Amino acid sequence: MTEARPSRISHLLRASRPALAGLAFLLLISIACIVTLPWTTGRAATASGEPGLPRYNQGRPDAGRLPPSWWPATDSQQARANSLVPTEALADIARASGRTRQQVLEAPTAAEQRQLRQHWPAYWLGSDNLGRSLFLRCLTGGGISLGVGFSAALLSVIIGTLYGAIAGYAGGRIDAILMRIVDVLYALPYVLLVVLIAVAADAVADRIVMARAARREAFVQQQVQSWPEPERADPARIEEARRAATERFGSGEIPQSTRTTINITALLIAIGGVSWLTLARVIRGQVLSLKNQPFIEAARAIGATRGRIFLRHLLPNLIGPIVVYTTLTVPQAILQESFLSFLGIGIKPPLPSWGNLAAEGLGELNPYQSNWWLLLFPCLLLGLTLLALNFVGEALREGLDPKRAQG
Repeated sequence: MTEARPSRISHLLRASRPALAGLAFLLLISIACIVTLPWTTGRAATASGEPGLPRYNQGRPDAGRLPPSWWPATDSQQARANSLVPTEALADIARASGRTRQQVLEAPTAAEQRQLRQHWPAYWLGSDNLGRSLFLRCLTGGGISLGVGFSAALLSVIIGTLYGAIAGYAGGRIDAILMRIVDVLYALPYVLLVVLIAVAADAVADRIVMARAARREAFVQQQVQSWPEPERADPARIEEARRAATERFGSGEIPQSTRTTINITALLIAIGGVSWLTLARVIRGQVLSLKNQPFIEAARAIGATRGRIFLRHLLPNLIGPIVVYTTLTVPQAILQESFLSFLGIGIKPPLPSWGNLAAEGLGELNPYQSNWWLLLFPCLLLGLTLLALNFVGEALREGLDPKRAQG
């Protein structure tokens, strides 16, 4: 079997300008979003020295819905931005012009307005309705969306490769049973399966909370029943028993960080656990065509185990389809995560993703005043990333196609 040469792949990437541009954009967006994720999700210290909110969630409500710093602001937006200028800077501007601070704020001259603009809060991509930086939220959301997309694609590739290889190599009744399972899963609506798994994770978390609350309440009732009859109606004693139950069993609430972890893990399993069906069929077909080749027969003749045959002989010849499928699955996984987050059953606020950022921005479009930046930038980043992944995937597909390599 003719194997695609890495030199041909690199040559196609260099020759294809869209693929080269897509690869450069993917590297840039990955570094910008994923590498900065520990910083954007970190907690900056407050004035008292205690850790505050994560950086992506920090904002000033009075600075809500301000346009990007480089975009012309309306009169009302200028007035709100001027009110955010630090007192010291405002006093210096008023002193230099010989007017009061109130006069500068109410009717600034052109020169004063230019000076005031230099002290506006710097929002490169504007701010949302809570005054949070859309730039930081897009960075964090990109890290979340790309992380879920790549991880779900990796999970899908592992499951699909193993499943298809086992079905194709075992053959016979095992192959028939495994492929009928794939056919049944194919018949089920893909989005419905993902939604059900994501909703089930929330139900499990809620069930845990209810179970802890029930255990705590049972402990209180047991304590109350052991008291003498006159004390059972004493509110102070009952409240004391509830505090004791809380100290013993905890409040019962799942921390927000744990809920977020459960939510992301469930979403990862939901997307990756149902998107491996196509790869399983492709790998099965490849294994069926390879397992009777002379080099496989020679490996069996010298006593090689099935595991060794798969790892040393079959898997290297499956790299091409696996790589192509991975590059085409990553954008699908990212799009699925964004779609579910857009519907409100994926990544949930305040943790951002490109999907829920687009959902929030959609509500800001109205005939009175459209805050367009809240919808444009998350959708633009998502669209460019998906386009870049498809360009790279197409180049890899051509480079790893044996028929094209022979030509």
